[in-house]
Amino acid sequence: MTLMRKEIKTAIIGAIIIAIAIGGIGVFFTSLDKTAQNSASQLVSNTTGYNGNSTTSQGKFVSYPDESNYPQAPDLTGISDYINTTPEELKAKMKDKVVLYDFWTYSCINCIRTFPYLKAWNDKYADKGLLIIGVHSPEFEFEKDPNNVKMAVQKYGLTYPIVMDSDHKTWDAFSNRYWPAEYITDDLGHIRHTHFGEGEYDQTEKVIQQLLDQRAKRLGLNATADQSLVNLAPHEFSVYETPELYFGYDFADGRNYFGNTEGFEPEKTVNYTIPSDLQKDHFYLGGQWQNLHDSMQLSSDNGEIVLPYTAQDVHIVASGPNTTIQILLDGKPVTSDDAGQDTKNSTATISEHRLYNIISSKQAGDHTLTIIGHPGFEIYTFTFG
Repeated sequence: MTLMRKEIKTAIIGAIIIAIAIGGIGVFFTSLDKTAQNSASQLVSNTTGYNGNSTTSQGKFVSYPDESNYPQAPDLTGISDYINTTPEELKAKMKDKVVLYDFWTYSCINCIRTFPYLKAWNDKYADKGLLIIGVHSPEFEFEKDPNNVKMAVQKYGLTYPIVMDSDHKTWDAFSNRYWPAEYITDDLGHIRHTHFGEGEYDQTEKVIQQLLDQRAKRLGLNATADQSLVNLAPHEFSVYETPELYFGYDFADGRNYFGNTEGFEPEKTVNYTIPSDLQKDHFYLGGQWQNLHDSMQLSSDNGEIVLPYTAQDVHIVASGPNTTIQILLDGKPVTSDDAGQDTKNSTATISEHRLYNIISSKQAGDHTLTIIGHPGFEIYTFTFG
């Protein structure tokens, strides 16, 4: 009987110990859960960017008391030219500013469509402590020419500082891979938000506002950023549209949509024949074309490009010695309902190296585009919208 009581007593004590242990574990996990909830409540913004061609991104702005948890923005390096500023002036302007670094290149339609937002934010927040720096990192050789970039800056009315990152030194320092790309730093220089591609403009502007308010408190300024948002109509993408098409043999690796059986012949002039059977989203050449690393240049008296595509807008990056190209849509002259900004009477004049909008339809659809060119006409890409 005494032995049984001892066993019972031992069992009761053991049960109590187990209960205490279980309770402690429960308290521990409850504490973890509350910590996770508190951490989650600190997430202010989480954005995903999309440029309409399959580029995606992730960015976040988390309000921790210690900003040192965030990486410091690298210095601007390898800059070949400055537009709207000087090196000394830009360095002075960056001090204690919330900085938006916009990586762009002037023939990129996705970059061009972000300009209205950048200009509006510059007008709205520049005197509140925001500094926008356009980092021009070229895709093509002609985009390294300062005169071409200055022409584009003037054309699009960009008044904020532009730096020319012609050798991609700053691009590499940021480990960037996209056009357009936005990196926003707080006034201490920590990267607090990133966004790649078009879209998510409201989220980006909210981050700007929050960082400007944080800056004002840190500097003891009696100022609060306007909490309204820039009201612009964003570009609407089609459910499906033809991907960007490259004519240069160096650029087509892994994204080759050249339909001719002759294919690419690097640095050679090839006589191409357009086949009778055309595949959608592939371009076809007729005539003699010189294969260059980033483009194709027409050598014969006449030449054609035929493209079955799906989109609302069609753009080409092209150049030429002030040459005129004829544009047909589904075998007919382009009417005013489908003419792009650079198309008049079913023709477009190609001169300087830039983006040309040749088709702008009322809505997206399936069409076949034909371009008839003359010697010297050079084409780099088709892009769509």
